[in-house]
Amino acid sequence: MVKQAFFRSADMSLVQLYIATEVGREVVAALGELGSVQFRDLNADVNSFQRTFVKEIRRLDNVERQLRFFSAQIEKVGIKVKSIPGYANVTAAPHATEIDQLSLRTDDLEERVNQLLESSERLLKKQVELFELRHVLVEAGAFFDRAHNVPEELRASLDNDDAPLLNNDVEQGDTSNGTAFSVMNIGFVAGVIPREKLGTFERILWRSLRGNLFLNSTEIEENIKDPKTNEAVEKNVFVVFAHGAGILNKIRKIAESLDADLYSVDEDANLRRDQIREVNNSINDVDEVVNTTQSTLYSELQSIAENIASWMVVVKKEKAIYAALNLFNYDQSRKSLIAEGWCSTDELPIIKETLADVTERAGLQVPSILNELQTTKTPPTFYRTNKFTESFQNIIDAYGVSQYREVNPGLPAIITFPFMFAIMFGDLGHGAIMFLAGLTMVLYEKRLLQVNRDEIFDMAFTGRYIILLMGAFSMYTGVIYNDIFSKSMTIFTPGWEWPYTWNEGDLIAANSTGVYPFGIDPTWHGADNSLIFNNSYKMKLSIVMGFVHMLYSLFFSLVNYRFYKSKIDIWGNFVPGFLFLVSIFGYLSFIIVFKWCVDWYAIGKPAPGLLNTLINMFLSPGNVEELLFDGQPTLQVALVLLAVACVPWLLLLKPLYLRWENNRAKKAGYENLSQQEVTRLSLDADESGAVGVQEMHEEHEFEFGDVMIHQVIHTIEFCLNCVSHTASYLRLWALSLAHAQLSSVLWNMTFERAFKMEGGLGVIMSFVLFGAWFLLTIAVLVIMEGTSAMLHSLRLHWVEAMSKHFIGDGVAFQPFYFKTVLEEPAQ
Repeated sequence: MVKQAFFRSADMSLVQLYIATEVGREVVAALGELGSVQFRDLNADVNSFQRTFVKEIRRLDNVERQLRFFSAQIEKVGIKVKSIPGYANVTAAPHATEIDQLSLRTDDLEERVNQLLESSERLLKKQVELFELRHVLVEAGAFFDRAHNVPEELRASLDNDDAPLLNNDVEQGDTSNGTAFSVMNIGFVAGVIPREKLGTFERILWRSLRGNLFLNSTEIEENIKDPKTNEAVEKNVFVVFAHGAGILNKIRKIAESLDADLYSVDEDANLRRDQIREVNNSINDVDEVVNTTQSTLYSELQSIAENIASWMVVVKKEKAIYAALNLFNYDQSRKSLIAEGWCSTDELPIIKETLADVTERAGLQVPSILNELQTTKTPPTFYRTNKFTESFQNIIDAYGVSQYREVNPGLPAIITFPFMFAIMFGDLGHGAIMFLAGLTMVLYEKRLLQVNRDEIFDMAFTGRYIILLMGAFSMYTGVIYNDIFSKSMTIFTPGWEWPYTWNEGDLIAANSTGVYPFGIDPTWHGADNSLIFNNSYKMKLSIVMGFVHMLYSLFFSLVNYRFYKSKIDIWGNFVPGFLFLVSIFGYLSFIIVFKWCVDWYAIGKPAPGLLNTLINMFLSPGNVEELLFDGQPTLQVALVLLAVACVPWLLLLKPLYLRWENNRAKKAGYENLSQQEVTRLSLDADESGAVGVQEMHEEHEFEFGDVMIHQVIHTIEFCLNCVSHTASYLRLWALSLAHAQLSSVLWNMTFERAFKMEGGLGVIMSFVLFGAWFLLTIAVLVIMEGTSAMLHSLRLHWVEAMSKHFIGDGVAFQPFYFKTVLEEPAQ
């Protein structure tokens, strides 16, 4: 039976596997489905390109490239790929024959798709050329038809090279004398140019030819698609007239440099009409061939889309198998593969059973052997999680992975994280919105797992249980604060009573009639000193919660020390640290609660100021101006002396004890403490590194100075952090107060204004301002303020709480698991 590993990481074992070469791939595939072994690299000194299964991985890389190519083409034409939900239909690793068949099939498909794409691109290019030529023939022909008759008075000027080439009179001329441009020694260049470059084309021609040209252009109404990019481009037909072959060549080069397509146009109208008919017939033929080619390509891609998801899974699994096999050693004498890896100790029977099943299915006489190795290497840290605890464990592991067998900070964070958040975010209304959002994602999680989620929503969906608990705890603290969208709730009878009558301008005071049963009395919401009361209440509450949270976390260090059987850490670190924390901040929390419990008005005494009490506790011990209780001066002097005594205790006890223990061991004829540990490590050295014991002794010999420096740093950090971390918990008060005030301001600036309007305008503005208030509430108070409070709660766990016990130098357990491989994004 597999044991749970929530409070501490699971017991890990280093195992060695002897696998017959014939079933090496099948064994790795079975272990990949199981996901229980983290393989060690036994070929660390071998280059990646010199390992055994490089050829297989390269072949699979090529298949994966082909599949990515198919996916791009499928997405380009808009075909929906048939998905595999949760990879449920592809549970077993592929057979070697399947991979060979898939490789041959993808090669054949790639060749066919490339041929169809190239043919389609050529045909589309030809189609665009014919389409543009038809427009050039039509538009340029219309210009020729209007301008082929030139007046006699212009003929002399046309023969003069110094005169302007053409003017608008040519286009507007209407005579019966037809004169061809070729007779007048005028040539022309016709073509199609992108509309955005037409202005540039005109300016370059005008400056290059010094105005000795005539340019006519017409817009093409339809957008022409680029065959390569498949993007629509706006184009114009142009005709440029000029003298001389050299100038015409210059015009052609300028046009081609601006991505213009040039076409030959006949000046004779009859020949143009014949050319247009030929172009129209060619367009019809090309359209028919294009449609057939694209239909064939679409059918081919559609058949690929039916299987491409499963093919991608097969290739990813196969690549992972060979990558794992490259970590193994090959024993030529025994014709077997040797592997080493970490696994959970309680899963050893399952792994052995899996190896036996693979061997039995293969029909081999030689079974795969699993040996458990004795080692002093530090195992990886492995916590078993489920869909509820996984998100909490992830936010803790983001700061650092726990040391092997160390107390898991992620377990208490399930409660403390949303509760610290709720102290800063306490509002019944806002908490209800967050709770419903989390509940919706939890109830419909199976359906949401099947949809494509963007990065932001995926983060929220992954932390859906965190959002659910944060909303629930915020509703609880909202009831305590008596806040629902910044308004109060009168659930029970108030404990204060206002006067029934008063005159305008009178200063009135409420009379106490009892105690409100739960939370803050709603009467405080209408009082002038409400802010002062809430400030004092929430500030003191933050100090108390901070002390409880730090003390709770400090006790985890005691649990760790007891587990590691380190008595010197208990008496040299935990006990003085505990006494130091309790003597100062424990006492502060005590007097805060004590002050709350006393009815100062009933006994006729003013309530003492706690800040001055704490300051005078150190500046003038034994001198208390305002007593809270009898014996307070004596108790404060004793606590100060205890706190001062804890500093040298914390500083000196552990280093002096370790030096005494080391000297005692030397006198008894043993090696020093560090040498004994190094000797044990050297007895289990890696195969690749035979390091001498004497050399290791010299490098790790006990040094009192190093231990002392480490303890000095620990002492300074602990004592200063007790002060700074306690002050850091005041963010609970600050964020809570800011959230309540911002909520109140938003209500007053939006929805409340509608209540001051009368008539139909008031009704209309009620709907408008309610919508504005609700949208701003969601965007600002729930999302933005919620994110801020969540980050502050995260900091309180990472820094203030975990520093009291967390070592965090562990290495995460990363087993060879197909589920993890399939979830990784494609490269």
